[in-house]
Amino acid sequence: MFSPFFWLITTLLFFFGATIGSFLNVLIYRSAHEEDWKTGRSRCDHCKKKIAWYDNIPLFSFLILRGKCRSCNKPIAVSHLVVELLTGALFVWWYWFGFFFFRLSQEPFVFLQPLFWLCIGVLLLVIFIADWRYYIIPDGAVIGLLSVALLYRLSLALSGVMRWEDLLAAVLAAVAATLLFFGLWLYTKGAGMGFGDVKLIGPLCLLMGWPRAASGLFLAFFIGAVVGLVLIGLGRKKLKQPIPFGPFLILATVLSLMWGDELIAWYLGLIW
Repeated sequence: MFSPFFWLITTLLFFFGATIGSFLNVLIYRSAHEEDWKTGRSRCDHCKKKIAWYDNIPLFSFLILRGKCRSCNKPIAVSHLVVELLTGALFVWWYWFGFFFFRLSQEPFVFLQPLFWLCIGVLLLVIFIADWRYYIIPDGAVIGLLSVALLYRLSLALSGVMRWEDLLAAVLAAVAATLLFFGLWLYTKGAGMGFGDVKLIGPLCLLMGWPRAASGLFLAFFIGAVVGLVLIGLGRKKLKQPIPFGPFLILATVLSLMWGDELIAWYLGLIW
């Protein structure tokens, strides 16, 4: 059904993505611990010994070492393997199914649009894992997300692919959502929402546009509430323990980008 060349490209892209994921692990860890990610070799989270190159091969090293550090025999966080797998899967998805979503035929967006969404996927993955594991949303990832989204939307508007009124609506939605989250952060004194979420919501709304941003906000609060109740019910969290909200914002953004219009149409059909 598929040629050997297709499977070769798939395999190469998966392992290339996994290699990118290995770098993202370093980026996430060092950002969370306020360390310089540009210098120094990787080291064990427990004994702090530097990791040899043969113990730092994406996917394989974790499996060969059976998820434990060679030096101290302490467990390696499974999130390292998960990030590598997810990044590899993201690149494969981009190759296999991305063309269903990348439909702009106008030059140069026939090439820029797929690259744009791949970059967005990588940035969202970094923020998701960093917030879920360390309760921190890296400023660099948020700035990158905002910059890429804004520049791309501007280029669409300047080329006539996107209407200026749609861009303005997306910017206004981003500003309104940021003010809403900032107000919630002030009202709860940071207990109900971290300031990282305040910084993140603007770029996400700019990415979704209007009215998808409305469905994204609804989904984020709904999913967050359901997951929070489940975790409390299972005894994994206590009532006043914080739960990272960034992953729910990102999940809601992805769902809204894919089915936001259908969700809005369904909701309007209920009330009219």
